[in-house]
Amino acid sequence: MEWLTSAAPIIAPAFGALGVVTGAFFSYRQVKRRGDADERVAALKTKADAEAAEGQTYVEAMKTVTAGFSSLLDQQRGMLDQQQVILEQERTMHAQTVERVNMLEAGQLELTREVRQLQEEQRKDRRWKAAALDYIRDLRGLVSKALGRPAPEPPEEIADDVIGSDRS
Repeated sequence: MEWLTSAAPIIAPAFGALGVVTGAFFSYRQVKRRGDADERVAALKTKADAEAAEGQTYVEAMKTVTAGFSSLLDQQRGMLDQQQVILEQERTMHAQTVERVNMLEAGQLELTREVRQLQEEQRKDRRWKAAALDYIRDLRGLVSKALGRPAPEPPEEIADDVIGSDRS
């Protein structure tokens, strides 16, 4: 049992370093996930904007086509059969336009749902980071108390988060 007491100055820093390395790994993983989520959100927003612009262009084009057909009908009032055929074509195109707009709106709603889901994941990741930083700070405090001197400096990737929050 005496050997365990004599090995304590070696074992305590080793476990402390292991805790710091583990915390650093979790922090790195969380930051990477947040970055990936931000990229997905940006891609989904870009896709949604492109689809919305495409839908608007399509609607404007269909309005122009519809206006053209209306003008043609006014010019050819004397030909009832031709007017009926053109009117039927116009109704079909309008129905197709409405169907396309409805499809684009459904896609927009799905993309909005995905954006909200990704935003919720970001909130979870931020809460996870805060808990990981608290854990690292606790481990640093334990290492400081056990060694009777300041804990080793964290890696520079997480130093600002760990040390900056220790001082506040």
